[in-house]
Amino acid sequence: MDKSKMIKAYCMKTKEKNVPMHDAVITKTARGGYMATGNDGKGNKMAAMLSEANAMQAIKDGVAKKGY
Repeated sequence: MDKSKMIKAYCMKTKEKNVPMHDAVITKTARGGYMATGNDGKGNKMAAMLSEANAMQAIKDGVAKKGY
């Protein structure tokens, strides 16, 4: 998988920025926003808020699954 297209997020546990998210699932929030949840490849959970355009692009590129 192309790492440049992967969703990047902040890992709260390791305090690292721009960590590529593995096994990403895009969900829709109650207020209509988009959120990606996944892990950093080491088992640490991650989450990131996304715009609709970025969420749809991640699904189209195949780096995330649609979870709604």
